[in-house]
Amino acid sequence: MENQIIDTERIQLTKEDFSSDQMVKWCPGCGDHAILHAIENVFPNLGVAKEDFVVVSGIGCSSRFPYYMNTYGIHSIHGRAAAIATGVKLANPNLSVWMISGDGDSMAIGGNHFIHVIRRNLDINLLLFNNKIYGLTKGQFSPTTPKGTKTKTSPQGTFERPFNPGELVIGAQGNFFARTIDTNPKAMTVVFMEAAKHKGTSVVEILQNCVIFSNKAHELITSRETRDEYQLFVEHGKPMIFGAKKDKGIVLKGTKLEIVTIGENGITESDILVHDQYEKDSGVHAMISSMMPPEFPVALGVIRSVKAETFDQAMMNSIEFAKEHSPIKTMDDLLNSGSTWTID
Repeated sequence: MENQIIDTERIQLTKEDFSSDQMVKWCPGCGDHAILHAIENVFPNLGVAKEDFVVVSGIGCSSRFPYYMNTYGIHSIHGRAAAIATGVKLANPNLSVWMISGDGDSMAIGGNHFIHVIRRNLDINLLLFNNKIYGLTKGQFSPTTPKGTKTKTSPQGTFERPFNPGELVIGAQGNFFARTIDTNPKAMTVVFMEAAKHKGTSVVEILQNCVIFSNKAHELITSRETRDEYQLFVEHGKPMIFGAKKDKGIVLKGTKLEIVTIGENGITESDILVHDQYEKDSGVHAMISSMMPPEFPVALGVIRSVKAETFDQAMMNSIEFAKEHSPIKTMDDLLNSGSTWTID
């Protein structure tokens, strides 16, 4: 299966066209800066007119994003960015709508809206900044904070089980899920481009570092000493191999994934699981999404990308059908329909 082809020749824009004149007020060293720069590099290459971009956010550090992009934007209310983005897209399906949200904004107060925009498959791009903490409100634990973490609201350590965003997306019948990391701008750019090409709800989880309240939350994945053992870049049609020596791989045994070493116990590269991002059955994609340190490496890249009818297209088809088949064509038709009578 192939993604939607985007006309990159139609419009010539540059990064500077999307750079805002507003002062960026994220903390120095915050991963949000790298995400912003990656998006500024992506937008000019999508073949979309500048006036057709809309950036919608909820509340949180990530949700300042619309101020820092020179596009149309809406800084909405906590957890409701998905609802606003839905209205924007249905009002004008030709718009390129980008929803910016954090793990707290989308998975706590916005959890209901989050899962429903995914199951409906609205054609928007949802960037989920996951720093595993509430940063804007100064360090409370969030729905993705690892169990046992000490925060301002869990001084003895959290006792809640955290959400895995990938599992939640696929459980909500998501058709596109990717994961990337703020320390790799090149990989981020590639993933954002793939999300933009996909027709439907594209969810990209970005492992993002909060230097103030959750510093090194992704340390095993990002540190030079351990990243080769805990980063697995998945590519369609290629075996899932990782490790500093590229000698480790993922195999599927029954209904479980396991790590093996190539060259040991007769294992060869042909035994390694080959990634298929277009597989409609979401079972293996859910397993790949759920891999987490220290037991497994984290899968980075496009994990799932499956075609399906979009909600906005279905809505437009419904409207066109009603126009064609309904006996009511004008307001006068409506007012004179049903039971009517004349007063002398």
